[in-house]
Amino acid sequence: MPGPEVTVIIAAFDAMPYVTRSVGSVLRQSLGADRIELIAVDDGSTDGTAAELDRLAERAPLMHVIHQPNSGGPAGPRNLGLDRATGRYVFFLDADDHLGPEALERMVAAADENGSDVVLGRIVGEGGRRAPGSMFRRNQPRTDVFSSRVYWTLNPMKLFRRELIDRLGLRFDTGLSIGEDQPFVATAYLEAAAISVVADHDCVHWVAREDGNNITAEEHAARTRVDLFRKMTGLVAARVPAGPGRDTLMHRHYAIELRDAVLQLSREPQRETQDKLLYELADLVALHWTDGLAARLPAVVRLRCHLIRHRLLDELLTLVHWELDRGAATYGITTLAAKVATGPELRIEAGRAYALYPYFRDPALNIPEDCYDITAELPVRHRVDSAGISATGLRLTGHARIHRISTRDVTTELVLRKRGTDAERRLPVHHTPTPGLGADEDGGLYTYDLAGYDVTVDLASLTPGLWDLSLAVGAQGIVKEVRLGSSRADSVTTATTMLVTDTGTAVALYTTKPYGNLTLDVGETRHRVRPHLRVTGAEWSADAPATLVVKGRCGLASRPQGALTVRAAGPHGEEERIRVEPAPSDGTFTVRIPCTIPGERELTLSLAVADKEWSVPVPPQPSLKPARWRRFGLPWYAKPLPGRDALTLRVGRVELLKAVRRRLAKR
Repeated sequence: MPGPEVTVIIAAFDAMPYVTRSVGSVLRQSLGADRIELIAVDDGSTDGTAAELDRLAERAPLMHVIHQPNSGGPAGPRNLGLDRATGRYVFFLDADDHLGPEALERMVAAADENGSDVVLGRIVGEGGRRAPGSMFRRNQPRTDVFSSRVYWTLNPMKLFRRELIDRLGLRFDTGLSIGEDQPFVATAYLEAAAISVVADHDCVHWVAREDGNNITAEEHAARTRVDLFRKMTGLVAARVPAGPGRDTLMHRHYAIELRDAVLQLSREPQRETQDKLLYELADLVALHWTDGLAARLPAVVRLRCHLIRHRLLDELLTLVHWELDRGAATYGITTLAAKVATGPELRIEAGRAYALYPYFRDPALNIPEDCYDITAELPVRHRVDSAGISATGLRLTGHARIHRISTRDVTTELVLRKRGTDAERRLPVHHTPTPGLGADEDGGLYTYDLAGYDVTVDLASLTPGLWDLSLAVGAQGIVKEVRLGSSRADSVTTATTMLVTDTGTAVALYTTKPYGNLTLDVGETRHRVRPHLRVTGAEWSADAPATLVVKGRCGLASRPQGALTVRAAGPHGEEERIRVEPAPSDGTFTVRIPCTIPGERELTLSLAVADKEWSVPVPPQPSLKPARWRRFGLPWYAKPLPGRDALTLRVGRVELLKAVRRRLAKR
C-alpha cells in the first residue's frame, strides 16, 4: 500500500481552542484524509490541548499524537515530527492557524507538475494579523529566491519535498529561541531545484490569538535578536557568493532582523548592555556591507545602519522612538516596521525628495544625505480609465501621481519605447482635473487635484515593432516612470484590439502577461491580421435566384472604408469585388454575391489597403448543392467544384442537347 502524499506536522503548546480548527482543517482537505499523515506533537500543554488532540485522533486513523515535556519552543516538536514523517511531502502548520480547503491538493499539484522542492501557498491574516503579501501577487510555477520575493517569508508553513529534507539533513535549530525556522527554510530555498507559489487560493490562515500569545508577538531579548541576525547573515554569506545575489538576500535581514534587534536593544534597561550589543551589531553590519546592498535598502534602513556602524547609541535610540511614535507595526503582530504608518515630512529639492528623519543635515553629525533620499521609494499610483485605438490614433485617459508629492508644476509625459532598440517617443499629456483624489490618505497633507491625463498618439508616426507604453509622471521637478496597464478601470478590456490604417499598417493594442501592461504591435510583429478575418458560412439565397449569401466576421476595430470585399476571381485574372460592410457592434457581416457571369470563380474574403492585401478563403461548403434558375427562358446553373481550397463556383448555361443525352444514358 503506498504511503501518504503529505505529512502535516503540528507543534502544539497551550493552543486551545484553536487547535481543534487547525486539526479539522487538515482532516477536511480536498486531497483526502486517506492521503494525509497528521503528526501532532503536544509540547507539555497545560490547558487541555493534549486531551483534545487525543480525542481528535480517535476519529482519524492517520493522525498520530506524541506527548512530551515542554521544550521551550516549536523547534524540538517539529524535529520529532520530522523523525516520524513518511509522506512524500511535509507541511508544517502552527496549532493557532488553519488551512484553506484545497490548500494541500493545490500545493502538491504544483510540486508534482513543476518538480518543485518547496511550495508556498498564499497566507492570509485573521483577527488583525498582517500576513506577507508581496510574494503572492501571482502564481509562479517555477522560481527562486533571486528572481522573486519568496525569501521575504521564512516561516515554515510551506510544502517541502521530504527527499530534500532528508538529503540535506534539515532540522530546526533548537539553539534559537526566536527565528528557529529561518535557517531551515532559507537552506531549503537555496538548495531547491525549483520553488513554486500558489497565489490563487487562500492556503494558510494566519490567526492572531485573542490572548496575544502567538510566539511572534512575544518580546524577545536583544541578545536573541542579535544572534538571529548573526546566524542568518552568516548563512547567506556562506552559501551565496558575494555580488548582487547575496545583496538581494541580505536586504531582507538588514531590513527585518536587524530592525527587530535594534528595537529590543532599545528596551534593554542597562546602558552597559546596550553599548555592548551596539558594538556587536556594528561589527556585524560592517562585515557584509556593500554598495550593492546599500542601494537596495530603504533610506531609513540606511540611516539605521549608519548610526549602528558609527556606534551612535543615543541617536539610534532617538530614531527608534521616532518610528514607534508614528505607529510602527510589522507584517506579523508587533515591533518596529521598515515602513511606518505615518510617513515623515518631506523636503523637495532639485528633483529629489528627502525624508525629514531625525538629524537631517545636522552639522554636528554630518550624516550622508543618501540616508534621507527617498526619491526611489516613492510609489507611482496610477490607473488607466480608457485605452483604445481607432483611425484617429491611440487614445489613453486616466490618472497618475507620485505618492506624497502634490500635483503642482506637473510635467507628465507618455513614453513609447520600441522594444529591442533605443527608439523612444515622448508626448506631453493634457493634464485633467482630479478633485478629491487621495483626500483620504496621509491626513490630507497632499493634494492630487491635477493628476489626470488625456493623450492621443498618431499611429502613423510609429515604425514597425513592439512599442511599450509608460508614463513619466512629473510633479515639482520629481519624475518617476511607470509602465501603463497593470492598474486599470474595469471597463478597460485586456483583449487584443487590432486595426489597419489608411496606409496599410496593421496595429494591435494588447496587454502583456502576467502584469497586463499595455503594448502596441505595429506591423504584425506578433499579431496577425488574417485571424481577424473569418467566413462562417455560405448558402444560396432563399428569395433571389443565382445569389450566394456569404456570412462572416471582421474582428478589426477599424479599417479603411471600402477596403473589405469578397473577391470572385477567375482562372485568367478576371475578377469582381463585392463590398463588405461589417456591423459596427460586433463586426459580423452578410454579403450577397450574384452568380451571373459564366465561368469559374474562386471566392475569398479580402482586405486590400494601399499596396497590401490580406485574404482568407471562403471555405468549401460540403452541404452546398448546385443551384438552377432560368434566364430569358433558358436554364442556367451554378455548382461548387470539388477538391478546391476555397469555394469555387462554375456558372454556365445548361446545354440542352447534352442534358438530353445524359438523361437518356441514365435509362
